[in-house]
Amino acid sequence: MKIIETKEGSVLEVCVKPSSKEFKIVVEGDEIIVFCREEPVKGKVNKELLDEFSRLFHKKVELVSGFTSKKKRVLIRGVGRSDVAPILLRR
Repeated sequence: MKIIETKEGSVLEVCVKPSSKEFKIVVEGDEIIVFCREEPVKGKVNKELLDEFSRLFHKKVELVSGFTSKKKRVLIRGVGRSDVAPILLRR
């Protein structure tokens, strides 16, 4: 899993698959794949991604990069690297 710890929190590198039947997070080897229900139009996928991650971690979540790409970097504020992996793997 690509997780970078910063002083603000943890940054995850994720690959987004839009227009899926359900929202789910899959960890395959070193990659975090996020299946989103929304279509990639007018930031709908980004909003769904941030809302779901915020709900999952109970923290403020921001998109750092990849606003128009399938490869995105997401900052989860106030969460350490050691806390992120167990939450993602439990999902």
